[in-house]
Order: sequence, then structure tokens, then C-alpha cells
Amino acid sequence: MALPSQLALHITTPERSLVELNVDEVQVPGSDGYLGVLPGHTPLLTNLNIGHIWYRTGSRQSYLAVSLGYAEVLPDKVTILATVAELAEEIDRERATEARERAESQLRRPSAEVDFTRAQLALRRSLVRLQVSLKAQTSTP
Repeated sequence: MALPSQLALHITTPERSLVELNVDEVQVPGSDGYLGVLPGHTPLLTNLNIGHIWYRTGSRQSYLAVSLGYAEVLPDKVTILATVAELAEEIDRERATEARERAESQLRRPSAEVDFTRAQLALRRSLVRLQVSLKAQTSTP
């Protein structure tokens, strides 16, 4: 049996479908680190961590920011169900910078009313959004 030449990539959130196309390669932030997937990959199911999703079609690379969810990998298909996902071109850098500053401010103030875990997650999400936006900007031909 021949290996598939591409992967059908589907990325969906509770609000909408973001990506439905055939790709050559995809990378997702799995629970144990980043996972690279090529056509013919062994089937698996993994939790998604806060991070970026990267996929390539030919020489074109695209990026998304993602906050938690699941990824199902099959030899010819990758399905991502994300709690929150944002295409690089949709990211508002000013808002992401403000979110980073708020989270950093909360983490600097030791107080019983500050939820440090929540502030750390907010900081990670804002940093990923800024990184994805920057990667997309620098990888555009």
C-alpha cells in the first residue's frame, strides 16, 4: 500500500472551522512537546498544549496560536479540536501585548488575590500569540 502524498488538515474550535485543506506537513504542541506529522504517520491521539500550530503546503508556511484541545493523527488526516485557536493574520498584536503586560504585572505582585496559575497561563497564551504573529510576518515571501 502506497503512503499518502498529503495530509487532510482540519482545525476546528467550538465557534468555527479555521482550516480545511491538504498539507505536506503539520506540527502541533502535544502534551509531551511539539509533534511533527508527515503523511503516513502512525495513528495517535494527543492533548494539545498552549502553543503554535505550523503547517506547510509546498513552500508556503502558515501559523496558528492554539490554547488547549485535542489532535487526532491518522496516516492521511490530522483533525484538531481546539478550545481556542487564532490564525496568525487575525492576531491583534496590540491586544496581545496588553495581555502580556497585564499578566506580567500580576505575576510581579505577590498577593493572596492573584491566581498565579491563571496569570502564568495568560502570559503563555499572550507570548504564543505574539510569537505566531511575528513568525507569520517574517516567513511571508
